Amino acid sequence: MSALADPFEARRAMSAEGLLRAFNEPGLLSAADVHVATRLGALAEEEDEAVKLAIALAVRGPRLGHVFVDLATIRDSATVESDEPVDVSALPWPAADAWLEAVRGSPLVALGDEDRGSGEPAPLRLLGTRLYLDRYWREERAVAADLNELAAGGRLQVIAGGPGTGKTTEVARMVAALMEEAAQPGAHPPRPPLVALAAPTGKAAVRLQEAVHEESARLSALRASTLHRLLGWRPGSHSRFAHDRANRLPHDVVIVDETSMVSLWLMARLVEAVRPDARLVLVGDPDQLASIEAGVVLADIVSADRGVVVLEHVHRFGGGIARLAAAIRAGDGDGTVDALRSAPDEVRWLPSDLSALGDRELRFIRERAVAAGRAVALAARDGAASDALAALGAFRLLCAHRRGPYGVSDWTTRVQAWLAAEISDLDLDQRDYVGRPLLITDNDYELGLYNGDTGVIVQAAGGQASAVFQRGGELLHFSPLRLGAVDTVYAMTVHKSQGSQFDTAAVLLPDGGSRILTRELLYTAVTRARRELIVVGTEEAVRSAVERPVARASGLAERLR
Repeated sequence: MSALADPFEARRAMSAEGLLRAFNEPGLLSAADVHVATRLGALAEEEDEAVKLAIALAVRGPRLGHVFVDLATIRDSATVESDEPVDVSALPWPAADAWLEAVRGSPLVALGDEDRGSGEPAPLRLLGTRLYLDRYWREERAVAADLNELAAGGRLQVIAGGPGTGKTTEVARMVAALMEEAAQPGAHPPRPPLVALAAPTGKAAVRLQEAVHEESARLSALRASTLHRLLGWRPGSHSRFAHDRANRLPHDVVIVDETSMVSLWLMARLVEAVRPDARLVLVGDPDQLASIEAGVVLADIVSADRGVVVLEHVHRFGGGIARLAAAIRAGDGDGTVDALRSAPDEVRWLPSDLSALGDRELRFIRERAVAAGRAVALAARDGAASDALAALGAFRLLCAHRRGPYGVSDWTTRVQAWLAAEISDLDLDQRDYVGRPLLITDNDYELGLYNGDTGVIVQAAGGQASAVFQRGGELLHFSPLRLGAVDTVYAMTVHKSQGSQFDTAAVLLPDGGSRILTRELLYTAVTRARRELIVVGTEEAVRSAVERPVARASGLAERLR
């Protein structure tokens, strides 16, 4: 075990003592975890160090995606939030039985699964060996109760499947059938159903709307929005949303795409706002990356088999990519390695450590990156915006990290150097050079651009530069000066790529010890490719990813069963 080298490092709580200090120094607990536990302990005059450690771990859990901390297993499952090797088992963990007994006796902890509703609720709740923050315990119970009620009334439907399995087609057919049914004589109610299309992000909402419109011209009047906009976000209000249990959504059918990215908190706000007689349709891929917030709601619902339709036939990419994706999803390390080694031409694997490779070893990545960059630049110079955007979607580098030798920043710099060497008149020193590929990094509702949207700077009439984005079949033109948060996008994180597809995707894996490298990340990355997939990473990294599913502590699936 190694202590933090810098005593003023941001993760370190200078005032921490005893067990809190022992778990803070190697990075298992953050300064925020320690401060919350210390403050709660002081308010309740709780002096037991083991109790304060349990509280700090319960605070830590949601930050890492967990709904609770299991005090019986945390010693074996906890990891530090750094790349430094730390022997977590060597930390001074309290004895399990005595630890639980101390927690049960704390005035800060309520016991059991019943809400007795008298007085101020305790800030924590212990169910067996699971310690929840009270908020997450209440939200888990509420989501389970609401989903169970919807399912018991036949008003919950889940459409699950990987990329290219026809989920949106199924949604469009369902809505079209509902419209036709409403048009029949004697239909009840005697009007078309009011349908809401929504997704957790603006980018996903736009893609859902476009896909539904493509499937049926009769649905062209439907508009999609973010879940926050659907629910009526009200900053500063107590409930935060205009629609809640006391003011339900008016819609007869609420359809949510990319549900894997919906957190427990947001799902709680959604299901409480759906009318008791309305239908809720959840669409998504439970094997993709989950929300960055606490919970794995879609995966929990699918595992509980609550009205789930699973689509498995892939229409979008070839057999080699499909076989690889299936092996990863199944957690089959041998099958994944075999699929990489024996795949047809559409899959290429360079089983080497990325940080040790030079331009010579990565020549086929360089060739594709330069070809795509050149095609974008030439079309942009000619003012051919549609061609430039099409070329932008032909190739993308996908990274697990933002920084470092495996990260987006380093690879963006490397690709720019390749382009500068190959395309002599590409002026990369200008901020808004013609041919610059753009990535929006924050929602801009005024312009109708959303986090994750991509575009290109093109030559416009009169010698002016224009930032062009595509929305369905329409091109949106803006002055580059009007854009807010924007990056150059020669490479992007796998997280940012969710919901996108590229003709060729090059997946750059970090070393096997990276905390970010998981089964869900690898699966999400390889399924971004339509026609060709390039994977760069050691066999150890591949196997580490496949054998490391995102293990989030959640009790929702059990409650749904």
